[in-house]
Amino acid sequence: MDISARAGRLAAVMAGGLMAASVGLSAWAQEANLQEVAQDWVNRAVASNTAPTVPLRMEVVVGALDNRLRLAPCAAVEPYLPVGARLWGRSRIGLRCTDGMVRWNVSLPLTVNAYGPAWVLKNPLTAGTTVTENDVVQAEVNWAEDASPILHDRTLWLGQVATRSLLAGQALRHNMLRPAQVFQVGATVRVVVQGAGFSVTGEAQAMSVGVVGQVARLRFESGKLASGMVLDANTVKIDL
Repeated sequence: MDISARAGRLAAVMAGGLMAASVGLSAWAQEANLQEVAQDWVNRAVASNTAPTVPLRMEVVVGALDNRLRLAPCAAVEPYLPVGARLWGRSRIGLRCTDGMVRWNVSLPLTVNAYGPAWVLKNPLTAGTTVTENDVVQAEVNWAEDASPILHDRTLWLGQVATRSLLAGQALRHNMLRPAQVFQVGATVRVVVQGAGFSVTGEAQAMSVGVVGQVARLRFESGKLASGMVLDANTVKIDL
């Protein structure tokens, strides 16, 4: 093989090597850019969905693409929220190629944290214990750490009962508490019957336990049965 032939072969090999390196670099740059595309989309989506009345500090963390994937070049990538996914807590963000030789569809791990004030237990509580103002203190917590809603308004937890044993430092959430039982079956309660333009007060015997905010069954002295909403430990309201 003459010198010119060898030189031509070497040039071809070098060109092929440079092309492979270029393709590899392009793929790496594309995959790195996917995180930026997803991060920007989620940041804007979270900002538009955050209620201004809730003082939450949002934090979005987009994970990396599975390093085993090798995606074809794409000129346009569309982010989207997969069915069943939420912009809250641990989730996923979808990315699909809409302009490329190969139309791929992938997802990246996503974590959306929401930091804000909440009522936190100062001491442990056993199941069945009524929560009082002496049991809690305000602190900043991650609202999105659990799917159950935070009880940010004191009227939502004050006087409620723990459904299970709770630890110090836990923020009060909806699935931790239930309304307190305020009277037993057989108790005599005050009944307020309200209708259009009138209100009548009387007494009845409870035929079921009374829980504030829930319906209780009653029996009047005449034997008539009725149901009403429990207002407090002594009062049930019936609307006609």
